[in-house]
Amino acid sequence: MTTKKILGSFILASALLGTSAAGTFANTASMTVVGKANPPIGHYEFCQINMAECAPTGRDAGAHALTETDWKTILEVNYDVNSAITPLTDMEIYGVEERWAFPRTVGDCEDFALMKRKLLIDKGFDPSNLLITVVLQPSGEGHAVLTVRTDHGDFILDNMRNKVLLWSDTEYTYLKRQSSSHPGRWVKLQDGRTSFVGSVNSN
Repeated sequence: MTTKKILGSFILASALLGTSAAGTFANTASMTVVGKANPPIGHYEFCQINMAECAPTGRDAGAHALTETDWKTILEVNYDVNSAITPLTDMEIYGVEERWAFPRTVGDCEDFALMKRKLLIDKGFDPSNLLITVVLQPSGEGHAVLTVRTDHGDFILDNMRNKVLLWSDTEYTYLKRQSSSHPGRWVKLQDGRTSFVGSVNSN
């Protein structure tokens, strides 16, 4: 399916849904925030070094109004970073369990997310809609992805796939993500598809 058709299907679905059905669609398309959460230790340490990346914005710009051009940009950034960076663990790169950093040629999952966030900000996306998110894989391992909040739902940029999916279409359990009003703070997520909500270190 082409980019235009993919985006068009969301626009068409929103237009055709009735009031009650539209509410159900919105609940599925966007994650539910249920409270505060502690930041991953790697992100906390990253913020101590890169203070400008974690400075409070004091506002939530609201979900990004998704256009066909924006959708193409999201797909391109996800693909380009996935293609340019070789995935390696922090232990393999730095000899430590956890370190978040902007990657050059190699990186862990959170490094992919950091780079995608930076590139999308450079392309005009508001930081409040680019939220690093900690999830649980079906294997039980922690993982980090980038959530892009839009008026068509929360989309996931993942170093494990080039396809960009709605969060609810992925196999992950969603645990926590950056606050939309303060990138140095984190919030807990309620994953309506499962009763399990917790916190893990990202791998």
